[in-house]
Amino acid sequence: MDMITLNNGVQLPPIGFGVFQSSPEDTVDAVRTALDVGYRHIDTAAAYGNEREVGQAVRASGLDRDEIVIETKVFPSDYGYDEALHAFEKATGKLGIDTIDVFILHQPAPDRFEKTVQAYKALESLYAEGKVRAIGVSNFMPHHLESLLAQTEVVPALNQIELHPYFTQREVQRVDAEHGILDQAWSPIGGITFYPGWGGDERVSVLADPTMGAIAEAHGRTPAQVMLRWHVQQGRNAIPKSTDPGRIAENFAVFDFALSDDELARLDALDTGRRGGPDPDGDSSRFDARVIPEA
Repeated sequence: MDMITLNNGVQLPPIGFGVFQSSPEDTVDAVRTALDVGYRHIDTAAAYGNEREVGQAVRASGLDRDEIVIETKVFPSDYGYDEALHAFEKATGKLGIDTIDVFILHQPAPDRFEKTVQAYKALESLYAEGKVRAIGVSNFMPHHLESLLAQTEVVPALNQIELHPYFTQREVQRVDAEHGILDQAWSPIGGITFYPGWGGDERVSVLADPTMGAIAEAHGRTPAQVMLRWHVQQGRNAIPKSTDPGRIAENFAVFDFALSDDELARLDALDTGRRGGPDPDGDSSRFDARVIPEA
């Protein structure tokens, strides 16, 4: 497993473990299982409501703290300079750690972007003080990114975006690459294409795509493994999630086979251009109702 080196020299495994939608009661066991399997990167967020349980699982694993990359996110209701500094205190208090490995903004919140910029400047301060090892953003489109870069000093280390074969966001990838920003894929196996409550009644699971199935069959793998291998070979960091021990192990078993250039191209060609998740340019007032609890 070749590590990914971020633009500031920090290293990240190509496959992380996500806990979005994992209930607090399921999170400890899921993270413990992931760490036992071999994952060394755990991705959570203030808005997920399970940072405390992630911290419990990391401590219970018996692994040294410096073996595990912990990533979490500031929610827009905590944007602003002082507010984001306090979000760090809330996150570290719940996680039970002093240093966050990767600390990112959860959304661009474009209709209050001045607060977004101030929150990122707080991340820059935390980074300068050594309290955070790398900083970044999530769901930033090129115009959000260009505006942020024009007003701040530290180039984000990564941009966590919806990215799977049905929605590859090529322009976002291109702009990120221009600035040395790593693409980090949420919904890397297209879960957003079949999660209940997303995308209306026309959802089509990328896992059931015939091209995906044919490539998976050729390698004796599952469609999920093929998609994760697609990410790995194209240099991205992918964050699959599950609470099922079998799936957790399956999603990590992608380092002992390779896709051909033709297979990678066939997967790239599946792009529909249709977003499955929320529009990053949507009304950000919806975030106000989510108040992140104290530690």
